[in-house]
Amino acid sequence: MRRVLLGMLGLALCAASASAQTADEIISKYLKTIGGIEQLQAIKSTRSVGRFNGGGGFEAVLTEEHKRPNMVREEFSLQGLTGVNAYDGHGGWKIEPWGGKKDAEPLGEEELKSILEDADFDGPLINYQAKGNQVEYVGLDQFEGTDTYKLKVTQKNGDERYYFMDTDTYVPIKIEIKRFVRGAPQEYEISLGDYKQVAGVYMPFSLESGPKGSQNRSKVTWEKIEANVPLGDNRFAQPVPGAATARQPQGDEQDAAQKLPKTEDKKQPPTRKEPPTKKPR
Repeated sequence: MRRVLLGMLGLALCAASASAQTADEIISKYLKTIGGIEQLQAIKSTRSVGRFNGGGGFEAVLTEEHKRPNMVREEFSLQGLTGVNAYDGHGGWKIEPWGGKKDAEPLGEEELKSILEDADFDGPLINYQAKGNQVEYVGLDQFEGTDTYKLKVTQKNGDERYYFMDTDTYVPIKIEIKRFVRGAPQEYEISLGDYKQVAGVYMPFSLESGPKGSQNRSKVTWEKIEANVPLGDNRFAQPVPGAATARQPQGDEQDAAQKLPKTEDKKQPPTRKEPPTKKPR
């Protein structure tokens, strides 16, 4: 019996090791597909401009700025007003002008969890061990007829993610997220598509998200993503009360507020057996 138990333990340890190796292999191929780790880390900042569609004809202009290692600023412009969510690497804040508010205030617990996910410049798969995350391969699955490798990511804070990686190209085409807010799970899903190249790295230009299993989904379509734009740290810092809080849109952002320009199509990796724009993120 002792030999049997030891043998079973050995098989379990081998299986766990094989799963970890398989997960690392999938991540390695994902990195190779999108351009490689060196090309990715050469991008120090990004600015994305596009349109948010919340359904029912509700649309707004969305601008999102990222800076390494973990700063993000999201601006949501509608009817001459601009709301802001931001994280400066230490704390999160927001401005919600819809009710006449002008000053910045701290993000709530759920909002902070969400923006911390956005602030991770490369995402939880890249250098996951250094971030305190665990990744395991949990088998094959399908998403809209596409075969996928399914990776489970357990983040340092206990939240969970499942990445559905296209078996042909290894890029993620769907992400399921389970956050825990005050001990209660909240589940969301995101589908990704329309990958285009930015500074040598393929990024999704189309994303859909919403509560898991719900038909009520919002869509973001990026019309332009720029890499290595100059962004000072103060861009992400919480402004003092009464200070000017939002810059005026300039250049492409100003054009986007009136009529979003068309992005010139670039060569896309074959991320789906069907066009990725059929049902993006």
